[in-house]
Amino acid sequence: MNNKAEQQFAISSVVKETQVMTTNEEDAQLGVFEIDPLLEKFKDHFSYRTKKYIETKSMIEKYEGSLEEFAQGYLKFGFNREQDSIVYREWAPAAQEAQVIGDFNGWNGSNHKMERNEFGVWTIRIPDSGGSPSIPHNSRIKFRFKHGNGVWVDRIPAWIKFATVAPTQFGAPYDGVYWDPQSSERSEIFTPKHSHGSLDIQCTYCCRYIFKHPRPPKSVAPRIYETHIGMCGQEPRVSTYREFADNVLPRISENNYNTIQLMAIMEHSYYGSFGYHVTNFFAVSSRSGTPEDLKYLIDKAHGLGIRVLMDVVHSHASNNVTDGLNGFDVGQGTQDSYFHTGEKGSHKLWDSRLFNYGNWEVLRFLLSNLRWWLDEFMFDGFRFDGVTSMLYHHHGINMVFTGNYSEYFSEATDVDAVVYMMLANHLVHKLLPDATVVAEDVSGMPALCRPVYEGGVGFDYRLAMSIPDKWIDFLKNQRDIEWSMKDIVWSLTNRRYTEKCIAYAESHDQAIVGDKTISFLLMDKEMYSGMSDLKPASPLIDRGTSLHKMIHLITMALGGEGYLNFMGNEFGHPEWIDFPREGNDWSYDKCRRQWNLVDTDHLRYKHMNAFDRAMNLLDDRFHFLASAKQVVSSTSEEDKVSFVLSNMDFNLIRDSSVLCRVITVIPVIVFERGDLIFVFNFHPENTYNGYKVGCDLPGKYKVALDSDASEFGGQGRVGQDVDHFTTPEGIPGVPETNFNNRPNSFQVLSPARTCVVYYKVDETAEQPGEETVGSESTLSSISVQSEVDETTADTTLVLGEETEETTETGAMLALDDSNIDKNADFLSNEN
Repeated sequence: MNNKAEQQFAISSVVKETQVMTTNEEDAQLGVFEIDPLLEKFKDHFSYRTKKYIETKSMIEKYEGSLEEFAQGYLKFGFNREQDSIVYREWAPAAQEAQVIGDFNGWNGSNHKMERNEFGVWTIRIPDSGGSPSIPHNSRIKFRFKHGNGVWVDRIPAWIKFATVAPTQFGAPYDGVYWDPQSSERSEIFTPKHSHGSLDIQCTYCCRYIFKHPRPPKSVAPRIYETHIGMCGQEPRVSTYREFADNVLPRISENNYNTIQLMAIMEHSYYGSFGYHVTNFFAVSSRSGTPEDLKYLIDKAHGLGIRVLMDVVHSHASNNVTDGLNGFDVGQGTQDSYFHTGEKGSHKLWDSRLFNYGNWEVLRFLLSNLRWWLDEFMFDGFRFDGVTSMLYHHHGINMVFTGNYSEYFSEATDVDAVVYMMLANHLVHKLLPDATVVAEDVSGMPALCRPVYEGGVGFDYRLAMSIPDKWIDFLKNQRDIEWSMKDIVWSLTNRRYTEKCIAYAESHDQAIVGDKTISFLLMDKEMYSGMSDLKPASPLIDRGTSLHKMIHLITMALGGEGYLNFMGNEFGHPEWIDFPREGNDWSYDKCRRQWNLVDTDHLRYKHMNAFDRAMNLLDDRFHFLASAKQVVSSTSEEDKVSFVLSNMDFNLIRDSSVLCRVITVIPVIVFERGDLIFVFNFHPENTYNGYKVGCDLPGKYKVALDSDASEFGGQGRVGQDVDHFTTPEGIPGVPETNFNNRPNSFQVLSPARTCVVYYKVDETAEQPGEETVGSESTLSSISVQSEVDETTADTTLVLGEETEETTETGAMLALDDSNIDKNADFLSNEN
């Protein structure tokens, strides 16, 4: 090893804590205090973690050259080509002797012993033989070492880039595979063989895949399609990367998603873990193909303009010993291990191992893992799994986060893990400035999604994890008429306004066995017999399809700055997800996607799918997700209003000399996102004709999207070509005299269980033949455009007076009953 390489192993133990006080000037540079003054109380905590981040980064730069070089550990560790040789390095300080074994030496390592340096790094150089590598590409290989008890054990190399298991041996351990395809080798042969519901993969030599398409530019708002490759096919078996690329990607593109999130990419020996018990961090899951097949998938996505995020698992590791990273833990101290020791090193609920983020080699391993997936596979970013577990020593177990800031910044905070995530986010955005990095955190830690230079952790988005729980609570525990509009709005908008969220009504979590998809909660067993479009929908099916559309659109439009949907839920996939296991006789029946449902023309699934497509197109055209303007003007519930009910006797009303005043429950939500007006009527029966809607800008409005349109399975009650002209409200400049604090209003028809979106017509550029988003002739085009208004308010407003009830985590203004919809005019029949 040369001098520079020796220097790079100069520290291979726990990063030392150096007590260096920061100055007031350094504290003042943290922008998080200006954004949220409540954080000032925890200045010492922020000062400590920022100091530790700076010190760790400085040490890396001193000993490794730079953070970017440090994160190229895969060029030093594992198997690499160097000067007509294969060089293999492994960090295993607990080993007393070590060898490399595999097919190339008949699994006899006596002639391939490794040498140890003072930092616990074992090395061997294997010269080429006859001008060819001594270890053939795609041959099995392992690391054999003797530990303190004098026992020899075989392990898969920690930095292995591919691992496979014998397909005919049930429960067999994985083997490491030396993967180094050459461009001169012949094309791959990748043949799926179907046998008893499983997929056996035969893969011979492969050409290294060459990417053809550049990364798509970062979208102003991600519309994410969450997907699992293995279960993406219709047949009851494990599907492949190439099948997904050729068969599923076109569906995703057609539905106007701009991002996919790939689950279960890192190798995991237990299929039923959904990919979250990772055994080999640098290896792609071999169940679905080879590394080159995954590159083909990502390249094809890029060619369609779709960005690709990876669901990365750095919160824990599988406890498998034979084929997992845990096999390197043979009872040594934490400074010589990837994991903490004792109880601190195990997650008692997940039955997995927990990383020691203060260890130098753990930092090298995990940071290099991120760069590996970015550089080698052209991923566009990550969704970090299990961030809550990383943030706290208690891992969120038995914790109910109330929003009190002391829950986030205390001795319970794992500062080593926070510093690792700060380093990770800095690295990813340094390597790829347009990267998208999402945190799965249920705690709501402030500043998690603020830049590192401000004192934040550096994520771009967090998942709005409380939203799906709220929908499940409504669907399971409340009658429709009991749904609180205030509760819906609060659940969707209660987020930190300076930190972006990805909203979703349901993800893979909500469909796991023991639960159901939203569509199945709504329609249950009637989905088996009542989804034919050749007969009238039953009341249950009509309710289910209507609410399915409404729930997903209001979640998208009001819940965050991005949107996520899990594969198949866009068309109301029934039932649940259940991986093959002993309890279901190893069946794949519930571990697949039934695309035939949405492809069958006479089934109603096509209507929900078409609405999903139109939702995404709406954002594509009007960019409402990226707009900072989000104003809820009405959450009408129990109002004293005067209006015309469509199911009343209009003649009786006209003949009456007394104004008809009705006290009723009006479950309607009206809000603006960007310059669009959204009207949601959750009433199961009542249609409100001439319902008064407040808005900001005066002018002419038309329907942009209508869930009741016939192409979405609706009754077509809303006039698509109706022009809605605004009327000024109140005294200009005096908001309290306006209608719901909006200076203008117009009247609409709001049918029961529908959502309708209105856009403001640019009358100076209006052209004949304007169409509504989603109408059959315009699914891929629309003549009107709307620009994002960057000058609008920078927060969500629920119109009402600010009260002391506003929570610390909240970025929202509390609702005030005095501002509930003042729909007190006698409204005439719109048509």
